[in-house]
Amino acid sequence: MWDERYTKPGYLFGTEPADYLKREAVRLEPGSRVLCVADGEGRNSVHLALLGHEVTAFDASGVGLEKARKLAATAGAKVDFHQAGIEDWDWSQQYDAVIGIFIQFAPPDLRAKFFRWMAQAVRPGGLLLLHGYAPRQVENGTGGPPDSANMYTMDMLRDAFAGWDILHIDDYDAEIDEGPGHSGMSALVDLVARKPG
Repeated sequence: MWDERYTKPGYLFGTEPADYLKREAVRLEPGSRVLCVADGEGRNSVHLALLGHEVTAFDASGVGLEKARKLAATAGAKVDFHQAGIEDWDWSQQYDAVIGIFIQFAPPDLRAKFFRWMAQAVRPGGLLLLHGYAPRQVENGTGGPPDSANMYTMDMLRDAFAGWDILHIDDYDAEIDEGPGHSGMSALVDLVARKPG
């Protein structure tokens, strides 16, 4: 599915980072080791690399990764790209920050595992940054999966990362313009949390 979506000309979600990442990347320590999960065409990983971070990114789509590598080369950014699905990634590796932006392809049973894997990959004292859609986004039709069960709520995220220091959490509506894939009024949920230790 994603190879087909990324085959179209241009960048499905644009080449600029998500507004959320522009705001929240200031929380990262200089030169952080960062993992970008299911990073698609690379807009977010490239942005973080240009900020001076040591960035690893993976995605299941070879077509998306090819575009990501071109974007990085054009920008002069160094990103360690890998082709892998979420169930194939080596989650035992730890990072200063793990970042997941609009990664809501996982149904609830897989999402619970996915959150545990992401938590495992954050070093003690490190950061998790998550950004996605709230259930009411389905009514907007401006991006994201068609099933509200795939979306985030603040209670869900608080439960999934219980015991973490929640630095920022919000549920809000905003106009976004991130390529043809994410464009228009959107129902958004943000999380920034610090792992204990």
